[in-house]
Amino acid sequence: MEFEIWWLLGIPIFFGLGWIAARVDIKQLLSESRSLPSGYFKGLNFLLNEQPDKAIDAFIEIVKLDPETAELHFALGSLFRRRGETERAIRVHQNLLARPDLPQEHRLQALFELGQDYLKAGLLDRAEETFNQLLETSYGAQARRALLEIFQREKEWPRAIEAAQGLQQSGAGGRQKEIAQFYCEMAQDELVHTHPDAALALLEKALAADRKSVRATLLIGDAAQAKGDLEGALLAWRRVEQQSVPHVALVAQRLMDAYRSVGRAEEGINLLKFYLAEAPSIDLLEVVFQGVFELHGVEAAKQLASDELRRTPTLLGLDKLLDARLMDARPENRPELSMVKHLVHGYAQKLARYQCSHCGFKARQFYWQCPGCNRWETYPPRRTEELNVMN
Repeated sequence: MEFEIWWLLGIPIFFGLGWIAARVDIKQLLSESRSLPSGYFKGLNFLLNEQPDKAIDAFIEIVKLDPETAELHFALGSLFRRRGETERAIRVHQNLLARPDLPQEHRLQALFELGQDYLKAGLLDRAEETFNQLLETSYGAQARRALLEIFQREKEWPRAIEAAQGLQQSGAGGRQKEIAQFYCEMAQDELVHTHPDAALALLEKALAADRKSVRATLLIGDAAQAKGDLEGALLAWRRVEQQSVPHVALVAQRLMDAYRSVGRAEEGINLLKFYLAEAPSIDLLEVVFQGVFELHGVEAAKQLASDELRRTPTLLGLDKLLDARLMDARPENRPELSMVKHLVHGYAQKLARYQCSHCGFKARQFYWQCPGCNRWETYPPRRTEELNVMN
């Protein structure tokens, strides 16, 4: 009982100590806030109200009155860069670096911000030089990411591979997908210059980096075809199914052309029909439809389009069915059917887009790297209308 009484007596003491500590903290906070220039709060208020122009004016006045305030220089430089006024941002950060008394922590931050300014301004050589100075500092990982962006912009793929590998080794996350894509970019260049053997060597490295790289497998087929090895090309393109069935739509035309060239068009049609059953796709339907029409005639093509439209009802599928209907329509029905086809086709083309899953950028053609956000492999191999139907 005596133990419990002592505890009860201690409670007011604890409350008293807490009250004293709170008073001390409040007094310190008020003292610090009075020492800040009034323009600081004015600039902060403008920022919170999304008025960057007025915020910049307020911060400039503070910097004039107190040029030693490094934090405000950083805030000002960041605002300039966000507004696209990169020359002013560069001057702010260069002025900071020119101060001999600047602490090392602030010097590194100013150097990193200056590199960001150069990057935003498109001065890639200066940006690269600046970020290289930060590689062995606490900003090393951020500098490597920036260098990776620079090398990709300049299409310096070997250096991009080196930077990505450096990021992996520093523990900044896996970069296997990007590394495989860089090798694919190099292989693509070799194929353009008709060097299939050099391309194959690079593509083996791409697959070593990422065994699931559909693009590498697709390009291996292209390289085999360039060497005249159609059977080898067919084997490579068929391996895409093992990596990603939806991506088969990207190699469907290649497969059909190759099977036709080796005199096995029927085998090609049957294979693509199997893929179509596994992963419905407008692009795949286009290839199968044309192949069926050439081999089996209008009725078979019409039946194929009708079956697919029932299974996956889309405007793009209806457009293809109307194509089939027009092929054997009676002369008196053609004008009306042609008008409907024209209207449907117009709307269907607006939906025939690929869309980046990261930034939403839409494009008529499939991209391995999004032109909007520059991320790799963010385009699903299906058109937007198909994705909406599936969801």
